[in-house]
Amino acid sequence: MTTAIERIAPPALDSEELQSIIDDIAADAKRRREGEDAPPLAAIELIRTHRLGAVRLPVDEGGAGYSLHELFTLLIRLAEADPDVPHIIRIHLGFVEERRRTPDRESGRFWLDKVREGLLIGGASSELTSRAVGVYTYDSTLLPDGDGFRLNGTKFYSTGSLFSDYIRVSANDADGKQISAVVPAHREGVVHVDDWDGIGQRHTGSGTTRFDNVRVEKSELLPFQWSEHTVRPRQAFPQLLLHAVAAGILRSIVTDASDLVRGRARSYTFASAEEPRHDPQLLQIIGALSAAAYAVEAVVLTAAQAQDLATDAALSSGQPDEKLEHDAALAAAKAKISVEGLALNSATDLFAVGGASATRQSAHLDRHWRNLRTLFSHNPTVYKARAVGDFVVNDTALPSVGFF
Repeated sequence: MTTAIERIAPPALDSEELQSIIDDIAADAKRRREGEDAPPLAAIELIRTHRLGAVRLPVDEGGAGYSLHELFTLLIRLAEADPDVPHIIRIHLGFVEERRRTPDRESGRFWLDKVREGLLIGGASSELTSRAVGVYTYDSTLLPDGDGFRLNGTKFYSTGSLFSDYIRVSANDADGKQISAVVPAHREGVVHVDDWDGIGQRHTGSGTTRFDNVRVEKSELLPFQWSEHTVRPRQAFPQLLLHAVAAGILRSIVTDASDLVRGRARSYTFASAEEPRHDPQLLQIIGALSAAAYAVEAVVLTAAQAQDLATDAALSSGQPDEKLEHDAALAAAKAKISVEGLALNSATDLFAVGGASATRQSAHLDRHWRNLRTLFSHNPTVYKARAVGDFVVNDTALPSVGFF
């Protein structure tokens, strides 16, 4: 799995090559929906081969030079084709941002070389414990063993790890402090359990990963930890990415609603028109769905611009800018609060243009609501709204944890 891949330059955002890749991913998703319910393995190999995981790297460093605004545009298009796919590479893309911004240039170059090769990095940090979410204390341990270390523990919500070449994993060291490493995804002792049984985003590999006495080399540690005396980079990127997936799903809802109306051969005797496609009430619903999709995409891309500003400042100065980091986190939190209800209502209103036949399992239209509900259940909106309200009223900074 970790062998080098034939290098194909990552495609430009407006290229026919990229559109062809996205079309292939969409066709594969449709085949799997209508046939065997299986993971998007073909899509992941397309991402490896075309090195979509490297698009944020500069062109002269083997990437495509995407801004974050452009990356989020790509993610929306991928999610329209298959929402599992951008979700699977969420940790990978966050890892790329992290390595680009770390002051530890040697570590950054080492892992970004892997990204340039087309390899993918998954993640395994969360654990099913009674500890409050956001506390970086783990049952998993990474302890010294000779000239290396041994990793032991069980993780859940290990999104993408099942399909990745490497896994970024966090644990506690001998002193109970957080320590992180990146290990080959199929090293001896790493066990992937495909047991994610969520109602949506079913093929993201977000289940259990076990580490049973896994050997970890010193070179595989992520040595840099942000000092208490420096500004810590915030984690708005992985939060906003989930809502880019939602924006792509809303694009699909508009397409499916339009296809439903165009494909209906009969209407009701008491309808406003003989043909559904000319029924002003149905057209009004589709117009509202289209407007909702537009609004959600606009909100996500506007928030992505705030992340561009924060990231560019950190890359140019070598130090995160506290205000810009907070602005980006605030924009991502507001995006979540504002789009959730709009998106979920759209996934429900889709059925208003299709009649009872639209509820048949063979139509697969329930997938949109299930996927959206699963995405929005990450980092509950009620807490985000409270934190934003506290900032607006009392100028209280957002919590300094990974969920902001």
